[in-house]
Amino acid sequence: MNKRIKGPFDYNRKEEFSGKLSQWIGEVFYDILPEHGYEVREEQIYTAFQLADAVCNKRVHFAEAGLGTGKTFAYLLTAIAYAGFTGKPVVIACASTALQEQLAGPKGDIQKLSNILGLEIDARMAKDPRQYICDSRVNDISSMYEENDKLMPNELNQWLEKTKLGERSEMPLISDRVWKQIGWDESMDCDLCSRSGYCKLVRAREHYRPARDLIIADHGIFFQDLWTREERIAEGKLPIIPDYSAVVFDEGHKVMLPAAMSAGQHINKEDIDNIIFSIEQIQEARESFISISIVLDKASSMFFETLNICVIKGKQSGRLAFNIEEKLLKAAENFREALDRLLLELQIEQELYIEAIPASIIKTYEIQIERATIALSRFYRNKGRDVITWIDQLDGSFWVVPRNLSEMLDAHLLHKGLPVVFSSATLSNEGDFGYLTRTLGLKKPSYSTVGSSFDNENQVVVYLSQFSSNNNEDDFSLSIKKLVSLLKLNDGRALVLTNSLNEVGKIRKGLEDYQLPFEILYEDRGERGYLVEKFREEVSSVLIGSNFWEGIDVPGEALSLLIVWQLPFPSLDPLIEVQRKEAKAEGLNPVLAVDYPEMGLKLKQGCGRLIRTKDDRGIIVIMDSVMGAPWEKIVKGALPSGAEVKTIEDLLNNTR
Repeated sequence: MNKRIKGPFDYNRKEEFSGKLSQWIGEVFYDILPEHGYEVREEQIYTAFQLADAVCNKRVHFAEAGLGTGKTFAYLLTAIAYAGFTGKPVVIACASTALQEQLAGPKGDIQKLSNILGLEIDARMAKDPRQYICDSRVNDISSMYEENDKLMPNELNQWLEKTKLGERSEMPLISDRVWKQIGWDESMDCDLCSRSGYCKLVRAREHYRPARDLIIADHGIFFQDLWTREERIAEGKLPIIPDYSAVVFDEGHKVMLPAAMSAGQHINKEDIDNIIFSIEQIQEARESFISISIVLDKASSMFFETLNICVIKGKQSGRLAFNIEEKLLKAAENFREALDRLLLELQIEQELYIEAIPASIIKTYEIQIERATIALSRFYRNKGRDVITWIDQLDGSFWVVPRNLSEMLDAHLLHKGLPVVFSSATLSNEGDFGYLTRTLGLKKPSYSTVGSSFDNENQVVVYLSQFSSNNNEDDFSLSIKKLVSLLKLNDGRALVLTNSLNEVGKIRKGLEDYQLPFEILYEDRGERGYLVEKFREEVSSVLIGSNFWEGIDVPGEALSLLIVWQLPFPSLDPLIEVQRKEAKAEGLNPVLAVDYPEMGLKLKQGCGRLIRTKDDRGIIVIMDSVMGAPWEKIVKGALPSGAEVKTIEDLLNNTR
């Protein structure tokens, strides 16, 4: 059993805590950390003091800190101290599993801070349950694998026999196809499982529940807990995350999508097809059972076919928008009625004690059907006006999400009066936090902002293009020629950011006639993580993609030229479209209130890929029109502060 050695500092009365916290933060940054080789960074210290003040006064706070600031240590100090003060852990919600590991892994930031300060920091990770194997599913299919060993690689078999955690990260090369057969599935009823209370996921939760100081969760699991917390408690179940005293959202600009997906329901046609297939395999099944499976098959196919017909053509994100037409609403209603009839048949099946389908499988089907009927009902009720809907481009699933996400966030979290911090390098446009404040529905948050601690004046030069209203086919050929000149000038070593995978394909075709002395890596021709790793290793290579605006870290010589092929104006996306409509309802110009700020935040993230250490040097080239354009101010506000700005012609003249 872990035992706290001592708190970070002493105080006699609760009223002294705030002052003592500030004093301790100053000592750590000005005295202790420099003794261990850390440089004094005023931007980091300012951020830390602002965070401490916001948390002690239980405010909602935006803490924007540029690259290289060290914002992680800045919020960790307050989080550790506040957990001890309140007797409840602080939740640090991260945007990815990789960031969780970076914080709480064996060589992560928390362990480094613990060693330096001589503190025993009890920090534990709460990972997405879908990252764990399901022991029951592994047992169910083990006999099938014994009959045909080729179905499961020997390496995976050996791992399943010895793993204690059962995390997918232990087997990073396992395919989605195999993992889908053995991984935890949210549609399964764990209460009916023979291993209930003893599986890998339960052990993982039992591990992080007693955490005294920090719970390192990801955004998804935090919102899963937030939206289901009251319901689980009412049902006599433990919430997913134990009680906490404060929340820090790392990469706070990215919370809306996981919040939406955790609050919503989705229907995957493959799941419905699997249910129908299982019924068809029953020997001597009741006639009514077979009859409804046929009706459901037709209703499901009709709904998804109609849904795909209604997709809006044009540049879209990974979430496809569609027109809500009467024929689609009718197809949704028919689909829901067929699901209701199947649910009734399944319940009759249980009452008759027929063992054609195991009770656990029937319960899983019931959960899937109930969630599907909820999604469909919410969709066709009031003709979809109360929800946000989309089609996932990857798996074709149909999503239905509540429209009032900001109201839900207020009711479930902000209204409780806990300190809530949104931390990121990109929360504002030139110090204006209005866009995210409005998007999240915040009332009166406090703000702090500091730029990067890097010497941008000497590390970065930015080249911009003049605004042109002309748009013809010759422009693309000219842009390709400029791109080739830039890549040759820099001997490769470039990241090219586009707005869509379709544009990546067009660039590849445009470069076919050019012989370039370095390897070109295209996002649509390989797995993303593999391509980034190869880009790091092949120093002269060029990486071209639409999903590298954030989340990749390539320090050193491999990246010294960042080319923004297209400004990242938001594409047709249902989540963005809701914001546009809400802005318009408030009397605002949607382009100015949504499109420009959204573009600016993403561009700021993209520009942040270039300089990752104090030794990096490089240039940024934006090939889209900027100078003299209506969005010039937004673009310049997203550039690295202090960087020299020139025209792209100044750079290209060096190639002649």
